[in-house]
Amino acid sequence: MKRTVTIILCVITALCLISCAGPTQRERGAKTGVLIGAAAGAILGQVIGSDTEATILGAAIGAAAGGLAGHQVGTYMDRQEQELKSVAATSEAASVQRNRDVLTATFKSEVFFDFDSSTLKPGGYSEIARVAGVLKRYPQTSIRVEGHTDSKGTESYNQTLSEKRAEAVRNALVKEGVDAGRIIAIGFGETQPISSNDSTNRRVNIVIIPAVG
Repeated sequence: MKRTVTIILCVITALCLISCAGPTQRERGAKTGVLIGAAAGAILGQVIGSDTEATILGAAIGAAAGGLAGHQVGTYMDRQEQELKSVAATSEAASVQRNRDVLTATFKSEVFFDFDSSTLKPGGYSEIARVAGVLKRYPQTSIRVEGHTDSKGTESYNQTLSEKRAEAVRNALVKEGVDAGRIIAIGFGETQPISSNDSTNRRVNIVIIPAVG
């Protein structure tokens, strides 16, 4: 038993070392899938076979399945990223960033709202409609709408304003046909500045997370 546990730990450790390697998002996603699949497969193999051979076989099968899933997620998010960047290219006030397989579309607050308002502007609806078109084509994701403000005014006021703005964007996405069950809205107020420039800190993020499993 001790030898089996050692083998499982060695497999997991080795795969941890490679999971962050690879020049592309797709490769990193595939390797992360390999890690998760191998660990699960090794444990399952031990439970079923109770010997080293079953453990190694389970790890191999799990790695193959997990690698496929990771690759598919990476490819799925690759396509969505490209479409979002095409949408963002039509607006100087929008940008798209990626951290592993999580996408963040950031919009300057003034694109959506007038100063001190949580009512969407007509131009904001147009931006949201374009983003919603992409989100509807990629339903295997969850969406977090984040409102952010600058530090002018009281902290409590800014918190409330950010929540109302996030909720307004969420409601607009739902009206455009995005499944409400996929979307949560959250306000961060002035707590997450990214610049010394107030206009940069006033923003709305649409964070897109792959639904795995």
